[in-house]
Order: sequence, then structure tokens, then C-alpha cells
Amino acid sequence: MRGRFIGIGVGPGDPELLTLKAARVIRECHVAAVPVSDPGLEGPVYEEASGESAYAAYLEKCAAYQIALAAVPELAEKAKLFLPMPMIKEKAVLKAIHDRDAGAAEAVLDEGKDIVFLTLGDPTVYSTCMYVHKRLDRDGYPTALVPGIPSFCAAAARLNMPLAENREEIHILPASYGIEESLHLPGTKILMKAGRKMPEVKQILMEEKMDVRMVENCGMEEERICCRAEEIPEQAGYYSLLIVKEGKGGEKQ
Repeated sequence: MRGRFIGIGVGPGDPELLTLKAARVIRECHVAAVPVSDPGLEGPVYEEASGESAYAAYLEKCAAYQIALAAVPELAEKAKLFLPMPMIKEKAVLKAIHDRDAGAAEAVLDEGKDIVFLTLGDPTVYSTCMYVHKRLDRDGYPTALVPGIPSFCAAAARLNMPLAENREEIHILPASYGIEESLHLPGTKILMKAGRKMPEVKQILMEEKMDVRMVENCGMEEERICCRAEEIPEQAGYYSLLIVKEGKGGEKQ
């Protein structure tokens, strides 16, 4: 009998925000799939359960793994499946990588072992988990998803503010792909994945005099909050999220 592949959202950063269901499924799984953005990992690697991993550096750099580990210490004793997930945009290259990742997962599932893929926030929102999940689902393997608290909900709570009220709309935008037109959509705009485009995003927000707040590393030790566009650092980290409200220049809504 084939094992199940389960994408698990570990939340935005605070281990206490891991759901009870996520913790239970992690405890019950046989293998933890760990996404690795480091280009030094050229192909998937399976490591049997042991007290000490030969790939500890990858585990230390994986935020999702560290969050889950803090809530479920038993995770350290699980077998690991390290999957390359480089941050590149070449579609053909990415397809080949994701195909190999799925193939490696299928080999483990064929042994009857359940795999949990740990991902920040929620697995249905811009998650690398879905690249493997879709392929396995297409190939007839049992798959499931366990939702996690999305980063934008956690950020709004941290800022002690609502994302939307009454009939307000919410728009989630990948900020690295151009936002000029989308910023004029009604309601609240959530800007994610700005990455290296943050200087451009900041400039646009300043020119438009938008009411914006930024939370970087929400729920983590390096958390930082900015309440005006001018305060946003151009070298903001990867886990930075912007919330743009209707109204300009910080006007109260």
C-alpha cells in the first residue's frame, strides 16, 4: 500500500501558531520532506532516520523545519527527504527539478511511507509544496493538505489591525511581478514575495503616498515592523510582507 504525501502549513514563524492537526500529522509521519533552496544540492537526497543528520546545514536554514521542530521535537528523529527548490524563474529548468523531486517522493511513497512536506504559512498560498503535490496527485498517489495560518493574517494580528471590514476587498499580489496597476484595486492589497524588487516596490509606494505597513520575519526572532513606506528597508529579507490599505499618507480609515 502506497504512503500518503501531505503538505503541511507550519504558520508564519511562531511555533505556537502550528495547528494541533499539523503537530499530530508530523508526529505520525515516517518521512519529512525538507525544501532546500541552496543550489549546492543538485538532486533529491533521502536520509534514513538517525540521531544526527549529515545535512544539518540544510535543516538549520529551513525556516519551516525549524518552526515545526520547536513545536514537535520528535521531528528530529524522522527520516528526511531533501528536495531541491531553487529560487529561479527558468520554467524549463524548474520543471525538470520538480519532476525529479516528485520522482524521489514517489519512490518513498511506494515503500508505504507517509511523507509530510513542511512549508511556511499555508500550503495553498505561493507554496513550493504544490509543485510536488500536483505531480503526485496526477500520478494517482494519495495526497492531502493541512492548512496553516497565512503570513498575512499573522502580520495583521501583529499590527493589531483588520485586513478587511464590511464590504472591503482583499487582493493578494506577488510583488516581484509588477504592481503598478494592481495597487489601484479597491480594498486592501497584500504584497508578498517582493524579494530583490523591494527598492522598486518602495519607490512606487512612496510616489503614490500609500498607507502601508511592513512586517518582516513575523513571529521570528528577527521580526521588524515598519509603519510608513519611507521606513521600509531596501534590503528587506525574503520573509517580508506589505499591507497596503485604501487611503493615502497614513490617513485613518
